[in-house]
Amino acid sequence: MAVGLELLDRIDSPDDLKRLDAGRLPELCAEIRGALLRYRHGHGGHIGSNLGVVEATVALHYVFDSPNDKIVFDVSHQSYVHKMLTGRRAAFTDPAHFGDVTGFTNPDESDHDQFVLGHTGTSISLACGLAKTRDLTGGSGNVIAFIGDGSLSSGVAFEGLNNAAEQGGNLIIVFNDNEMSIAGDFGGMYGPLARLRASNGTAQPNIFNAFGLDYRYVADGNDVNALIAAFRDVKDIDQPVVVHIHTTKGLGLETEPDPEAAERDPWHSDHCDLSDAHAHAGRCEASHWLNPDSAAGKPDDPRKHYGKLAMAALEARFGTEPGLTVVVPATPGSNGVTHAFRERAGRHYVDTGITESHAVAFAAGIAKAGGMPVVATTASFFQRAYDQFFQELALNRTRVTLLDFLGGLSGSDNTHSGAYDLTMFANVPDLTVLVPTSREAFLADLAWATAPDDADGRGSSASHATGPVVIRVPGSPILDAERAGIDLPQALSAGAAAWSTAGGAADRSVSDPLRYATTIHGSRVAILALGNTYPAAAQAARSLEDELGSPVTLIDPRQCSTLDTDALESLRGDHELVVTLEDGQLEGGWGEKITAYYANHRMPDSASGPSRNPRVINAGALKEFTDRVSLPDLQRRYGLTPESIVQRVREALA
Repeated sequence: MAVGLELLDRIDSPDDLKRLDAGRLPELCAEIRGALLRYRHGHGGHIGSNLGVVEATVALHYVFDSPNDKIVFDVSHQSYVHKMLTGRRAAFTDPAHFGDVTGFTNPDESDHDQFVLGHTGTSISLACGLAKTRDLTGGSGNVIAFIGDGSLSSGVAFEGLNNAAEQGGNLIIVFNDNEMSIAGDFGGMYGPLARLRASNGTAQPNIFNAFGLDYRYVADGNDVNALIAAFRDVKDIDQPVVVHIHTTKGLGLETEPDPEAAERDPWHSDHCDLSDAHAHAGRCEASHWLNPDSAAGKPDDPRKHYGKLAMAALEARFGTEPGLTVVVPATPGSNGVTHAFRERAGRHYVDTGITESHAVAFAAGIAKAGGMPVVATTASFFQRAYDQFFQELALNRTRVTLLDFLGGLSGSDNTHSGAYDLTMFANVPDLTVLVPTSREAFLADLAWATAPDDADGRGSSASHATGPVVIRVPGSPILDAERAGIDLPQALSAGAAAWSTAGGAADRSVSDPLRYATTIHGSRVAILALGNTYPAAAQAARSLEDELGSPVTLIDPRQCSTLDTDALESLRGDHELVVTLEDGQLEGGWGEKITAYYANHRMPDSASGPSRNPRVINAGALKEFTDRVSLPDLQRRYGLTPESIVQRVREALA
């Protein structure tokens, strides 16, 4: 049931906000903060970042005239209050409407939203573009970029600052300095920023002045009236200006009764004493994202589960492999890189901040010098390092291992979907992409990718990787099967991998992971199931065996960067149908390459024997953006359920 809010319930647009007496705005901010805390318990979301910008958002809409004045929220994960004030209040105050809107800005929802954004650092560049066209066409209005929560460390943000100073004209950059990134803040710029805070904005060097930008400082960024005064001072300014506001991330969480919730947070958390959040000036990583499911004590999601396994396997080797280094461009906790691990890892762990391009190039440098880097982040964030995959990794054949989290289909929003990861990675020359289908295979792939060079420096693809490797971290279908104790067919011949540990040292015994693994030998039908589709394929294979009266062939390809032509050739003659499954974009993906292979390598049919050219059908995701569609719904939509697979085979054999 919705909670009555005396002031907030009156606001359906910024015009309604402006009718409030300024003296009542602190009361409104308190109502909004309370609503966010209730929303946290009922729905979850990026709560800490939004709690810190309540006053700033109210002040922005009180002073400026959106949408004529255009506000661009960087990442836009801190736009909940903005949405409340621009006609979407019920989505955060009425449980019946929780989930009606996205957690990020979206122009399809409101004219007050400028862009669909879910990645960091681009707000200043976008604002420069809006301001440029306004000035070229004789338009009016202010353009405001709202950036913070670690986004300023992103390289593109510095490119935007550089352009803003050169461009001139009205452009207001609000820098929300909460002394945090998603986790801690990392980088040389944070010392000067701390000195600016300590000096009330007067210390030098001032990085914004160094770019040639005007600069203002607001010491208490959670004082709504101080912010109103600052924003009024820069409204309609005729030059670029940075308004640096010091806020407290997670303000209000110090009153929460459950300080242990952080430890159960499934996204960006580490344990932190929320009862002391205010005293720590918002340095509570746990408050970044909170999900009510975590409060129920549910087990780790796949990212945390397999991430913790990977970190444990690597940590066992730190003592004997000084060059082994884990590199994370922010978001460590969401991928199982826990605070405790980071503390134990010491110099073997580097958080580069929100700098994906730098993180990958940095790792290439580590590898070139003889180290063994492992870069861990989310699939959609790796998109920001696409050039580095080609240049610094593949072209230079550097031994860098990328752990690709949240790859494939999921119920995520449209800015964080990993459905495009394999089409991105698997088409880069000399970049190996491994797609394990079990805990054991995942750890074996990690061991193979990161195994030290042979003493003679030669090595081979069978003993260890000789260039960059992407390992797609298994997702929910595989983890759910493992937790349910479902016995999935596993390879026992060529292509199998084993992992064991003894005495704290890793013992790697790994055959060539580039060979497809046949887990069931059959005839007529062969199912090649990549990664997360493998459990559904195994179930479909069992159903088809009962229906056809004989086994179908089931293959775990294990990788999608090359075709195992020996495996494909072995299917000729006794297989009339080949089915490929992938939980990613089908167009430009892996399955179509198998279709093309058979089409381009047709064999003459024997006059008396069966055809030597099997028919191929592919199942995978459409080339589309999806927004918060559940994984089961996506699997049904794309024909990736066991029932859909069986039905397609029936139709093809009819």
